[in-house]
Order: sequence, then structure tokens, then C-alpha cells
Amino acid sequence: MQSYKNSKYEEAIDHFQQAVSLDPGLLNARLYLATAFAQQYIPGADTPDNNKMAEQAIDQYKEVLKRDPKNINSVKGIAYLYLQMKRFDDAKAYYRKATELDPNDPEPYYSVAVIDWTQSYQPRMEERAKLGLKPEEPLKDKKVCTALSAKNSTYIQDGITALNKALQLRPDYDDAMAYMNLLYREKADLECTDPAARAADLKTADDWVDKTMAIKKLKAEKQPGAQGVTLDQSK
Repeated sequence: MQSYKNSKYEEAIDHFQQAVSLDPGLLNARLYLATAFAQQYIPGADTPDNNKMAEQAIDQYKEVLKRDPKNINSVKGIAYLYLQMKRFDDAKAYYRKATELDPNDPEPYYSVAVIDWTQSYQPRMEERAKLGLKPEEPLKDKKVCTALSAKNSTYIQDGITALNKALQLRPDYDDAMAYMNLLYREKADLECTDPAARAADLKTADDWVDKTMAIKKLKAEKQPGAQGVTLDQSK
């Protein structure tokens, strides 16, 4: 623990591994071993050694879950690592498990929606790039649009549903509002044969932008000293 607190993660890993070998049922040691491996993992660095760190962390979290299936920290730890490794379906499965273990936590619902948006956005932008479309241009190719709609509509609706749940639990969840905007823009771009529906979705997206900004402003005003900073700047 002392090594871990001092950010000496390699040293901490050695100690935790010894502790686990002496007492395989010592769950705290396994949790800290998993977390120490996770601290060594660098998101976005796709190398065998780096990925091995994440896999070792996931293995230890799973060992904890074998002994304590309701250990939500392990579930969230696995979900986060899968997300960073871009194993989106695996990440989503574990975030859903987190919502089952704690239905009143808005953050796993939000994380599911972020993944849904990512799974919709990436293929849509690839297809738009192939067609040479500018950002503001609608997706007019009906064949491409139909194919994308078949692939992405489930992600979009699932994401919107998850965000609605997150916002029920935390009405001032500005990050969730921001992604609601993004998901409605995804939905709008697939309304290829219905300009009115596209316009309505874009209007809804803009409304979510306004709500996000209003909440952010309200939160900033509530920060300690915010009033004083404003007065100083006006001078």
C-alpha cells in the first residue's frame, strides 16, 4: 500500500502479487493489484506490453468477481479498461452490469451512451468522407443512408434511452446533455428521406446545446468565489 500511495506501481505490483499468492482470497490485495496494473496502462498506446498491462488488470478484477460477483468497483474497472482498449461491446456489457448492480448511479448509463455514439459516429463519418461531403451537407445517398440506418439506428436509440435514464437520476448532468445533442445529430443525418424529421432532430440537438450551456453557466456561478472573480474582471 505504501508503494502504491507513492506511485511506485511496479514495486506495488510485486508486493500485491506476493500477498495474493500467500492468500488468494485476500480481495483487497487483488483489487489493488488490478488497479496497479491499470495505472501502468497507457490509453491509446496499442503495443503488446501496454495491452498486457490492461489484460492483467482485467484478469485480477475478474478474479475478484469470481469471489464477490457484486463488486462494482471491479465491474467498473473492467468496463473502463475495455472502453480505453476500444473493445466497445465488452465495455458496454460491463457498464450494463454496473447499472444492474447500482441502478441509481447515472454514470454507467452515460458511459453506455458514449459508446453507442462512438459506434454510430465512426462508420457514418467514414461514409461521409468517401462521398466527399462537407460537415453541413446532408447525407443524400439513399443507399448509403439506408445501410447506415440499419447499422446505427439501434445504437442511437439505445444511447438516447440511456441518457434519459442518466438525466432522470442527475438532472444537471451536463455531460449527458452534451451527448444527447450529439446523438440527435446522428439521428438527423439518417433522416435522408424526411427533411422535416431531419430539421426536427437538429432543432432538438440545438435545444440540448442550449440546456448544456445553461447548466454549465449555473454551475460556474455556484462555484465558491465566482461572484468575486466576475466583479474583479468587470473592473
